[in-house]
Amino acid sequence: MGAEKYLEELIRRYPVLAPVKENIHRAYQILEECYQEGGKLLVAGNGGSCADSEHIVGELMKGFCKKRRVPEDFAKALLKADAKRGGQLAEALEGGLAAIALTGHPGLSTAFLNDVDGAYIYAQQIYGYGKEGDVFLGISTSGNAKNILYAAAVARAKGMKVIGLTGKDGGELSGAADVAVIVPDKETYRIQELHLPIYHTLCLMLEERFFPE
Repeated sequence: MGAEKYLEELIRRYPVLAPVKENIHRAYQILEECYQEGGKLLVAGNGGSCADSEHIVGELMKGFCKKRRVPEDFAKALLKADAKRGGQLAEALEGGLAAIALTGHPGLSTAFLNDVDGAYIYAQQIYGYGKEGDVFLGISTSGNAKNILYAAAVARAKGMKVIGLTGKDGGELSGAADVAVIVPDKETYRIQELHLPIYHTLCLMLEERFFPE
């Protein structure tokens, strides 16, 4: 079953998410294709969803539930680059799936906030970092966060795929995204509580797919 086992486990543990199982799977397929083609994930949210953005990057950029050893050819390249430190680096480094949280760049963000408009900070970063084939994951419990919607528009203009992680009725983000995972709740904190096992599952599925050993 491979990566699919994690999605089945998610629904067993959280049966309330059964109605969005197919959209979670579609989100995984978008991410799988992105990484297969050498793309990257850009993630953003506000408040608790800002913290979730950083959390997601932490699970993707290093080992999550597995020790992701670097490939043998890269281990040899490290030794060639630095005979003294190469072996240590080969043991310490872990395979990563390229992901950037747009929430963690205070110098850039405050400069843009002061010079232009804070509502466009994420959009500016999508414009600067994004390329065709990348994916933008916008997290908004209401689906109506203006800065997320601006970022989604720039992502589409760049030829990127957009995944929305939201709740309530999905808001405008549900229409702006290639796939929207709209968890079945209306309270912000409950929506956020359901977002976590969803993105953990996506990270586990991706780890299983790209680091099977």
